[in-house]
Amino acid sequence: MNSEDHNRTKTILDSIVDGVFTVDRDFRITLINRSAEKILKIDARDAIGKPCHEIFNSNICQYSCALKETIKTGESIVNKTIYIIDQDGKKIPISINTSILRDEEGGIVGGVETFRDITEVSSLRKTIKSTYTFEDIVSKNKKMQNIFAILPDIAEGGSSVIIEGASGTGKELIAHAIHNISSRNSRRLVPVNCAAMPETLIESELFGYKSGAFTDAKKDKPGKIALAEGGTLFLDEVGELSLSVQAKLLRFMQDRKYEPLGGINTVTANVRIIAATNKNLSDEVAAKRFREDLFYRLNVMRITLPSLKERMEDLPLLIRHFISMYNVIKEKNIEGTSDEVMKILMNHQFPGNIRELENIIEHSFILCKESYIQTAHLPEYLRSFNSELTRITRLDDLERVHIEKILSWTDWNKTESAKLLGIDKSTLWRKIKRHGIE
Repeated sequence: MNSEDHNRTKTILDSIVDGVFTVDRDFRITLINRSAEKILKIDARDAIGKPCHEIFNSNICQYSCALKETIKTGESIVNKTIYIIDQDGKKIPISINTSILRDEEGGIVGGVETFRDITEVSSLRKTIKSTYTFEDIVSKNKKMQNIFAILPDIAEGGSSVIIEGASGTGKELIAHAIHNISSRNSRRLVPVNCAAMPETLIESELFGYKSGAFTDAKKDKPGKIALAEGGTLFLDEVGELSLSVQAKLLRFMQDRKYEPLGGINTVTANVRIIAATNKNLSDEVAAKRFREDLFYRLNVMRITLPSLKERMEDLPLLIRHFISMYNVIKEKNIEGTSDEVMKILMNHQFPGNIRELENIIEHSFILCKESYIQTAHLPEYLRSFNSELTRITRLDDLERVHIEKILSWTDWNKTESAKLLGIDKSTLWRKIKRHGIE
């Protein structure tokens, strides 16, 4: 490029609001505009000729450079969110776009990247995230928000609580939240999985035992109730307790007194009981498998958690939450999922609820070496399900259900919904009208 062409190009670039820079095949900066100088807080004279990673200091420079990816694959990257470190050491969220630069013969001579500061957008997202978060629980579902609203009152009340919900819906998280915001939070929350221990052990596990109480009892051992003194005892899957253990638990809840196994002295304890179950305890009472008197002792406050299938609008929030968590645990920098992966997850029924979703994300982290989780990184059963779904969604009625799910997830954002569905916005409008979706 001669001097006149260079100056003309620089003038054009300086008129653009977004930051722009170009690189050669060695990824050294050849041009940079004023907006880029302003965002990065640099002088163009200090940037020209330097490797772009020295100027950008981005979170993707080392492992997944966007420009390198574009030049390697020939595919442009659009609206990818990354972070850069400016010359003052400040972390700035930006949205980038990349394209290939070619000469007159079509040969690749470098690349161009445009970017804009999205600090205000990022700040808004954090505000929205905090609005939808209670302790470690993430949700914007109406039922969950109603639960969030009453949790402080339940925590302050100090009464017994039953948390109902299918396996994997987050019952233990709710128990921890109640404990953490209660006046008992300086003491322990002690969990007991009532389904994991045989009847012969659960009694000694709860109430402890004295030396000589049975053959292997060589010395005294405090039970879970003693360990939870002043705090909270969390009885997970309480519906699995035998009737005999239920009777002893009832006595403790009535009098706050118990005797360790093999003991002769009564012990008094100050412990709050939070119970959880994946069964309907009212049905268990009717079937004589759960004591009615214990049920009413526990059922002072009842919280019923919806399944993930009932709160699919939370799926993107939960995915972002687990990706952020596993980025720290696995020391990776994965930014999200591909549109195809999101479609697969949106159409999955999640019989394992939130626990299953977390397992899917953890599985994907093990395989993913890119910035975005792709279909190949998902567990095999999800990939097989997606192949089957591709065949059956051609049916008219399932198309309507599929469109309704996507619209619900995006809060009826037609542009985003059309993108996820892989169709034009106008096509989506026609399908909405044809199916009578409201």
